[in-house]
Amino acid sequence: MQASETLSKNLQSVLVDLIELHLQGKQAHWNIVGTNFRDLHLQLDEIIDAVREFSDVIAERMRALDCVPDGRSETVSDTTKLPPFPDGEVSTTDAVDLVTERLTATVATVRAVHDEVDDEDPSTADLLHGIIDTLEQYAWMVSAENRTPRKPGFERAARVL
Repeated sequence: MQASETLSKNLQSVLVDLIELHLQGKQAHWNIVGTNFRDLHLQLDEIIDAVREFSDVIAERMRALDCVPDGRSETVSDTTKLPPFPDGEVSTTDAVDLVTERLTATVATVRAVHDEVDDEDPSTADLLHGIIDTLEQYAWMVSAENRTPRKPGFERAARVL
């Protein structure tokens, strides 16, 4: 199968956001400070490894569909939809929000192209499903660091005890 220009363009948009997410994840990993540093540092490594793998899977799928992936730094920085990551040290609390925002933005990119990808190539859409599932799970897990229990749930749990 040879991908259409639309399929190639859609996969390229996913690829650049995955590459950018990987790079921003490393930036956060290197520069976080504060409470729960070690846990977040290690969690970021896990996310970064998965995202690197996803970018490789998408790039190799593009090659299988006779597309040419472009992961050059200038292409990534010029075309990513992710907001820039702040420079310097970042508190763990801020990093949780920043990373969650970028995970969510990457999922939004994948969801935005999904239906067009599925129309042309359901096998590639299946790859996108796996990426969405994993990144949404990471977003939930990272964001939980800054959440507090909802009052109704807390009160219910207290009554059960």
